[in-house]
Amino acid sequence: MTAAASQSVLVVGAGMAGLFTALALGKAGHRVTILERDPPAPEGGADEAFETWNRRGVGHLRHSHAFLARLREILVAEHPDLLQELVEAGVRELKFAEGLPLSSRYLYKPQPGDDALTILTSRRTTLELVIRRHVQVMAGVEIRSGVNVTGLLGEKDAQGRFVCTGLKTDQGDMAADIVVDGAGRTTDLFDHLAEMGIKAPEEEEDAGILYYTRHWRLRPGQVQPERGKASAAGDLGFIKFGVFPGDNGCFSVTLAVPEIELTLRQAVLKPEVFDRICALLPGVAPWTAPDKSEPISKVFGMGDLKSRWRDTAPNDQPLALNLFAAGDGLVRTNPLYGRGCSFAAVEGQLLAKALASSSDPVARAVAYQKSVNDQLRPFYIQMRDQDRSAIRRAKHALNPDYQPKLKARLIKSFAEDGVGVALRSDPDLMRQFMRGFHMLEASDAWIKRPANLAKVVRVWSRGKTKNAAFYPARLGPDRSALFADLQLPVRADAERLGIA
Repeated sequence: MTAAASQSVLVVGAGMAGLFTALALGKAGHRVTILERDPPAPEGGADEAFETWNRRGVGHLRHSHAFLARLREILVAEHPDLLQELVEAGVRELKFAEGLPLSSRYLYKPQPGDDALTILTSRRTTLELVIRRHVQVMAGVEIRSGVNVTGLLGEKDAQGRFVCTGLKTDQGDMAADIVVDGAGRTTDLFDHLAEMGIKAPEEEEDAGILYYTRHWRLRPGQVQPERGKASAAGDLGFIKFGVFPGDNGCFSVTLAVPEIELTLRQAVLKPEVFDRICALLPGVAPWTAPDKSEPISKVFGMGDLKSRWRDTAPNDQPLALNLFAAGDGLVRTNPLYGRGCSFAAVEGQLLAKALASSSDPVARAVAYQKSVNDQLRPFYIQMRDQDRSAIRRAKHALNPDYQPKLKARLIKSFAEDGVGVALRSDPDLMRQFMRGFHMLEASDAWIKRPANLAKVVRVWSRGKTKNAAFYPARLGPDRSALFADLQLPVRADAERLGIA
């Protein structure tokens, strides 16, 4: 990029969206200033950041995170020195082979593309701390903490579009060629536009679930449990669970409870109840056993989880010029799928490409939104549809008399006895499936390949008896047994909703 093409950029927020925007635009030669309302990051290491860092705008800061291969591949290609810094800080790289079930691990043969399926795992505070320190020493990039953005500078043009020229802050007006809003789900950007009569098309619906997370640290001399037949992550219908290995001997467990399960939601915030549920899950219990690890946090709860999609250039007609949105303010999804940070990383790359593609503000705005639609919309739709299905299943789980219809039973059988068993018995199928899961190709690309679909059908047609070796071990107790163990009223929520 030539000096003439370099532009001044103001970025709102030093969360993942803001940092990945700065990484991409700073490397492209733009002059980037990030405005962050929270105080600076702590001076110490990963443990101090986890214990003391106050990030008011990041409600999920201390919830479980795993960072998909798509995000890591951006680091490999664009910021290898940052990836090395993350690893040195304790962020772990988990390879594809490590995630294979025991039933098929002996069939695994390494392939050249397997390294691309590596994920990063750590506490969110560790990842954000290291990226922030890397960004703030980049040439042409500055982070200003303690700055509150109060509004937009600019005016409407003859076509009714808002032409942004900077930001209003509690420390005075700041002019810029480009403004990027990475303030997250609580952003005021679209409210400011709406006050000017500019309304962005938006779709939003509840994810139907709440999150509860607790962190542990392995005791001295202990190592993480070996992978067993019982999975450390799963879905029981009335509760989802997962163990997330972290940095520096830490890990977290997240229990995700449907909104409809009010009784369980209220109980799980109690540490003793949370720990008891972990002890009842065969794949989780070896991690949280008192002789293996000790808790290092309270139970963190997170609600108001929604899917949201906003369109800043409907029908290729931009609502604003020189003003872009990134992160949860633009696209928000259920964190269950772990794609929020990866979406932010991809958006940073797409914005850098849009700015480089043209000097025309209209063309840039259209190019950015179009690329976001092309790259991210299919994953958003898939996740939204899965949430809708999970909400229905959770409602049915409350009713002990519910009997699914034939179509529903066939779909369930194909998913569990066909797709699930095929993936657990064939490392190549799992490899292709994981490429979609990690956003390296379309989520359904693997099953649309005729040879793969034929494999799944053959597995399904063999029946449960012949496939017995490839079924997972029992994930945990059923709803009635769990409620009985916790001494919770099993029918209270169904009666409250008039289901039973």
